[in-house]
Amino acid sequence: MTYESGMKELDDKVPGMGPYFDKSTPGMRATDTVDYCVVVRGEMTLELDDGQKVQLRQGDCIVQNGTRHRWRNPGTEPCLMAFVSVGGKRGG
Repeated sequence: MTYESGMKELDDKVPGMGPYFDKSTPGMRATDTVDYCVVVRGEMTLELDDGQKVQLRQGDCIVQNGTRHRWRNPGTEPCLMAFVSVGGKRGG
C-alpha cells in the first residue's frame, strides 16, 4: 500500500480526514477540534509532536486540544476507542 492509496482509503471511510495528515511524518495530524478520547478496550499509545508518548489502557481518558499527534496500537489485539470531537478554530 502506498501513502496515496492509504489516504484514498481513509478519505473513502472518513470523508475529509485525509488532508489533516502530514506526509513527512506518517500518521501525524492536527485538527481544529477538541477531542475527548476514551479507551473502551485494549491499549493505545498517543504520540505527541514533541516526541512524548502516553500509554493508554482500558478506561483511560484523554483530551486533545488541536495538538499535533498520532495513535499507535502497541499490541497485537485490536483497540476500541470512543471519540467525541467538538469543532473549533485555532487561535493565532
